[in-house]
Amino acid sequence: QVSMQYNPGWNNSSVNLLHVRAVGPADTLHYIWSSIGAPAVLLVATASQSSALRINWTQLLSPAPAGAIWIDPPSSVVYSTAVVFTKVFEYSEAETLEELFYPTYDLSDFSWDSINHTLNHTALTAEFTGVPVNDPSGSFSNGSVAFRVTAYGGSGRDRLLPSLLHTANSSKVEFVLAGVAPRGNGSRFALEVATVEETGVAQKLRSARSIDDEYTPTIFEVTESRNGSSTFSFLQWKATAYGSQTPRREDGIQCRSHGLQAANWTLPTSGIVRAYFGEGVGNTYTVSAINISFGGEDGKVYQEKRYLSWSALLGFGQPPKDTFSPLVISIMAVALGTPMAMLLVGGCVVLFAQRKRYSEYEPIN
Repeated sequence: QVSMQYNPGWNNSSVNLLHVRAVGPADTLHYIWSSIGAPAVLLVATASQSSALRINWTQLLSPAPAGAIWIDPPSSVVYSTAVVFTKVFEYSEAETLEELFYPTYDLSDFSWDSINHTLNHTALTAEFTGVPVNDPSGSFSNGSVAFRVTAYGGSGRDRLLPSLLHTANSSKVEFVLAGVAPRGNGSRFALEVATVEETGVAQKLRSARSIDDEYTPTIFEVTESRNGSSTFSFLQWKATAYGSQTPRREDGIQCRSHGLQAANWTLPTSGIVRAYFGEGVGNTYTVSAINISFGGEDGKVYQEKRYLSWSALLGFGQPPKDTFSPLVISIMAVALGTPMAMLLVGGCVVLFAQRKRYSEYEPIN
């Protein structure tokens, strides 16, 4: 059972906090999305069906929000982590082939629309849309950055590309850059993503190749949070983005990840991260960051379309793995089964013909 709450216990829509609560047979998963500061999501797994989110709103919106968010009862919490979308970089290659970076878009300095009018309790979706508070270049005069959130009540596959496979233990976030004017010829963009992990939990970035050609055969990038052989959470995406609101294969944009590094020197400026983990996040917890870039070699796809979307799946436990779909299995069965059937039929015909030929002769004695 999955439910959504917008700003629970708070009637003002000037800030955004979305609580997604998924109740299982013996546990509850909490996803707390917010644009108070940089857009972020807290992932908290509990061993209780009745665990609840508690928020001290006065403290959360104060300059010292530590302790303003907790799960009740605290003893039910078995694992917690956070993913923060911190910055958007824009860069292009100069004539010297060196990368020229423009002033960074810090997402904690954005103004975010209320998600109340985009919240769909049936489809379990919502959209955070924002623009910079200060935009001296005017790049956002007709554009915006958005993070589209989707929760799931069961297993399945998204209808639209990249057709991510999901389970009830996961949620999807789609990063959208729409209408933003590039500040240079052939500009490319990159998104910085930071994660917060408990002490003793190590993160690892790995690549895995998809085996199902029916959807989007490509390379998966996965960051996994592990302690020994146990996987606690994951962030998974396909190495492609798209330059259209209704993406097709030909709208694909190359997507690359650039390392997974410790980022304690630049803590994520997210209100809910500080409210849940405390002020000493960099000392008590491990903060890592990864840059994901879009745009291929020359950035012309975005230059022409002025649209970019990238989807990622995040959740608890092992990430979903692609298997051969019924359509691909049917095609393989026909491709392999037809020659075998022809061999069997041909063998039977030959044996029957030989037996018939021998039976035409009468015995001598």
